[in-house]
Amino acid sequence: MKIVTITLNPALDLTTRLEAMSLGEVNLVSEANLRAAGKGINVAMVLKDLGREVGVTGWLGADNEQSFVSLFAERALDDHFVRVAGSTRINVKISEQSGRVTDLNLPGLTIQHGEVSALELAIDQLAPHADWFVLAGSLPKGVAPDYCAHLIRLLKAKGKQVIFDCSGAALSEGIKSAPTLVKPNLEELGQWAGRPIKTLSEQAECARALQASGIPNVVISNGADGLIWFAPDAVWQAIPPRMQVVSTVGAGDSLVAGLAHGLSLGWTPEQTLRLATAVSALAVSQVAVGFDDINVLNPLLEQVRVERLDALAPVQCHTPSMENSGDAQ
Repeated sequence: MKIVTITLNPALDLTTRLEAMSLGEVNLVSEANLRAAGKGINVAMVLKDLGREVGVTGWLGADNEQSFVSLFAERALDDHFVRVAGSTRINVKISEQSGRVTDLNLPGLTIQHGEVSALELAIDQLAPHADWFVLAGSLPKGVAPDYCAHLIRLLKAKGKQVIFDCSGAALSEGIKSAPTLVKPNLEELGQWAGRPIKTLSEQAECARALQASGIPNVVISNGADGLIWFAPDAVWQAIPPRMQVVSTVGAGDSLVAGLAHGLSLGWTPEQTLRLATAVSALAVSQVAVGFDDINVLNPLLEQVRVERLDALAPVQCHTPSMENSGDAQ
């Protein structure tokens, strides 16, 4: 069975690299790349590199679709994107030698009611061929945050497993429909909780609150410090090897791909975490998303540390409200 990724707001990513950016001055870029992207598309590319059959869908501007069409053909991704009038947005990512990344996200497409119906028809056509769906990324104009919750309910009604990786208001709304797994980072978790989340005990209490709402798996990303997976029956932590950071673009998406790969194959939490962490670690060491040879992961798999955390002290986690969230682009 294939895995399907849903990208509601894809982008052409213009990724640039320079030593250090000086605001208000002319900056010399040492490397630049323009490619078709979007969180779900990035996830799909990594899944394909892991040997999976992948379908992709979402909304795509008809006026500048060629880069996406070429990518889907080159990577053998099953294209079910709904074409809409207009151009897919361009996002500029400025990567500095220090590892800092500055994002300039341009406005996206405006989606009409008929295009919403067309997307749901595409999902209906994909559903018989996939048990796992990944819903990731921001929302275009014309789409309310609670649409993520609607899509999750739609997929669950078909008996599908849903991995959900959004932020801001879309995250707050989507979790109400209890996806199979959510993957917030600390900033996104803080947006949901309405306050900064820093300690392991704070993360644990928020994860328990999410699990109590019906979400069985909560994976919290801590960047270079690894991640914690609050599974239904245990808590696991994975620590990545130290890497020379080239760019953090696509690292979180690579992590999601690794999680989707392991979960959909019925792997143990330790196996799944080890792979997901290794793939994410590889991502920060390069500008590109994915890899040409899966064997490049072998040394990283050996260096990932995975351990079970049997006790995390709880603290009070305030009930989130929509006023504490903004929809990230």
